[in-house]
Amino acid sequence: MARRVRIHRSTRFVSAFLAGWLGLELLHSKGSPKHVQDVTIETPHGPVTKQIRLAGRTIDLTFFAVTRALDIVINDIWSRRKKRLGLAGNKAKLEMLISKLADPLIFSSSCTLIMFAWLYTPDRLPRAYNNWIKSAAAVDMRLLQLLRQFRDGTLEYGTEKPDPNTLKEMCKDYKWPIQWSDHVKTIPVPCHVIHLKDGHNCEYHAIARLVRSFFWALKTYLPLNLILVARNPSIKTMKRAIKSAIRSSAFLGTFIALFFYGICLARSRIGPYVLGTSTESRQRIEAGINIGGGCLLCGWSVLVENPSRRRELGLFVAPRAMATIMPRTYSLKNQWKETLAFSLSTAVVFTAVTEKPNRVRGLLGKILQVVLVT
Repeated sequence: MARRVRIHRSTRFVSAFLAGWLGLELLHSKGSPKHVQDVTIETPHGPVTKQIRLAGRTIDLTFFAVTRALDIVINDIWSRRKKRLGLAGNKAKLEMLISKLADPLIFSSSCTLIMFAWLYTPDRLPRAYNNWIKSAAAVDMRLLQLLRQFRDGTLEYGTEKPDPNTLKEMCKDYKWPIQWSDHVKTIPVPCHVIHLKDGHNCEYHAIARLVRSFFWALKTYLPLNLILVARNPSIKTMKRAIKSAIRSSAFLGTFIALFFYGICLARSRIGPYVLGTSTESRQRIEAGINIGGGCLLCGWSVLVENPSRRRELGLFVAPRAMATIMPRTYSLKNQWKETLAFSLSTAVVFTAVTEKPNRVRGLLGKILQVVLVT
C-alpha cells in the first residue's frame, strides 16, 4: 500500500514538473522588447552595436511559484516536528506563539524589503505595484528625491555642494524658512519637512496620515466588498462586508502611518540618542537608517487584520520582496535555472494539493482544489 502511494505521488510530481517546464518554455519562446539590451562589440571595422536577448520575462511568476512551494515545505516540516516532539507546557506555548507570529513576520520582513526598494531602487518593483504605493503614500515626490540625495551623497550635512534646489523649492512652496535648505547651518533637516503640511509634531503627523489613508482606502474597499455580497444580500453579509472594509482600511492607514512615524523615530526620537548628534551621526541616519526605521515598523500593521487575512497578505507580498533582492533580468544562458525552479515549485504545489488540499494555504489553495481535486 505504501509503495503504491509513493508511486502515485512520484507520478503526480513528475507530471506536474514536466507540465511546468514545458509551459514556461512556451512562455519563453515569445520575445519581449523590454528584455533586449544594446551591446557594443569591437570589430576590425570599428565598434558595432548589437541587440542581445535577456531572460527574466516570467520572473514574477517564478517568484510566486517558489514562494508557494517554500510555504508548503516549511509548514510540512514544522507540522512533522511538532508531532515528533510532542511538546507540552511552556514549550507548547512557545511553539504556538511562533506559529501565530509566523505570518506577521513574513509580511513585516517582506514589507521591509519592498518599502526600502520603493524609496531607493524603485525599478526593482513591478511598475504597477510601484505606482500603487505612490498613490497610497500620497507624498510629494520631491521629498523622496531629497531622501535619495542624502543616501547617494548628493547632499551632506556640513558640506557645501552644488545645490540641487530640491529643498529650496519645497521651502518656497510650503512657506518654510529658507534656511532649512542650508545643509551647512541647519543640521538636521527638521522633521517638519517629512510631515509636509502636518506641522512639526511627529505624533500628530502619524495620526493625520492614518486618518487620511483610512478614508482613502475605504473609498476602494467598501464599494468592492458591497459588490461582492450584492448577489445574496442580507443584514449579516452586509455587516460582515462593512466590518471587513473598515478593518482593511484601518490596516492600510496604520501601515502608512507607521512607515512615516518610523522615519521620525529613527531621525529624531530614538536615533540621535543611540547614534549621537554629531554631524557624521546625523548624516548616517539620513543616509538610510531613517528609512530603515519606517520599513521595519510599517509591516507590523498587519496585526490589525484577522489571522486568515494576515496569511493571504504575507503570501501576496513575499514574491515581491524576493524580486527586490534578485535580478529582474539576466543572461539567457541561465534561463534553465529559472525554468527548473518554476517546474520544481509547481510540482510541489500540485502534488500537495492533490494529496492534502489544506496544505496549500489561502485563495490559491481553494482555486486549485476546485480545478485539480473536484
